Amino acid sequence: MILSQPNYRVARSGGPRYDLVKPRRQDSAGASAALILSRLAISLTALAACVGPMWAGPLSLPNASFESPVVPQVSPYAIPDMDYWEKSPQPAWYDPAQNYNTPWEDLMGTFYNVPFIGSYIDNCDGIQAAFLFSLPDAAIFQDYSSIYGTNTTPSHAFNALFNAGSTYSLTVAVIGGGGGMPVGATLQLSLYYRDAASNMVTVAATTLTNNPQSFPTLFHFIDFSVQVPVVLPTDPWAGQNIGVQLVSTTAFNLVGGYWDLDNVRLVETVPPHLTNPGLTSNQFRFTVHSEPGLQFEILAHTNAASPLSDWTSIGTLTNVSGTTAFSDPSTNLNRRFYMLQQLP
Repeated sequence: MILSQPNYRVARSGGPRYDLVKPRRQDSAGASAALILSRLAISLTALAACVGPMWAGPLSLPNASFESPVVPQVSPYAIPDMDYWEKSPQPAWYDPAQNYNTPWEDLMGTFYNVPFIGSYIDNCDGIQAAFLFSLPDAAIFQDYSSIYGTNTTPSHAFNALFNAGSTYSLTVAVIGGGGGMPVGATLQLSLYYRDAASNMVTVAATTLTNNPQSFPTLFHFIDFSVQVPVVLPTDPWAGQNIGVQLVSTTAFNLVGGYWDLDNVRLVETVPPHLTNPGLTSNQFRFTVHSEPGLQFEILAHTNAASPLSDWTSIGTLTNVSGTTAFSDPSTNLNRRFYMLQQLP
């Protein structure tokens, strides 16, 4: 029988701690933020876990700051080419003849950050960035199956997955208002996966609106982010390839101008968490998940409310691979709580 326990916070000096309360389902991931509580009571044994800081690591996104291909440093200092990023197909409503004979693909591209007074962007990552005209459906995106430029087959260069137990953060540097863009024009940043029919399915998105408060200058990028909470094993996107899309969602009555884009960053965060609690030969066991190489001390006590100074150390472990099982050396215990603390 599994009994849920009341939540409580454990605080202790000398090291970072978080209470990780395991819900009733044994296949659930741990926590999604810095202070998350949980506890599991299973038969005669109970588990409480405290873990250290979450691990965060950048994922490789090809041509994330749009430095390739090299833009000629001569007028007009911009080209429609961008390596690794695929452009949205021309929509049925767009007629180049009604738009100064501008091909659809020319509405998205890269530019050289010219070092001229009144034009230079002071925090450009590298010497180039991307532009995206503020028309409905104009977009650039990248995933495992993207095809860019004149290529006919995907390079598979971007091969990151939505891993169960991880969270994800997409951050993009943006400037709005270029080229006389109307106030109220919108841009969407999103993370997606492709379903069995290869359709893009949005996992998380945020919409930016052009206004003087959000974009007070044309010469300094502002960071905007999209967050994906902890991926559960039951989520449709668990184990699927990650896709990144930057798309103009402005209304037809607000078309005009362009967005500048730069320094696209995708970070995976792995909160330390516990899975697979259970009894084996009358010993309580569980699995520790964290960044590979972290060290932990396991503390135990029969009363979860007792002072932390009374808790007993029953072992340490180094989570070499990122997943390590631990078993309490004691057996036939009536009831016991366990606490996990990250070591320096």
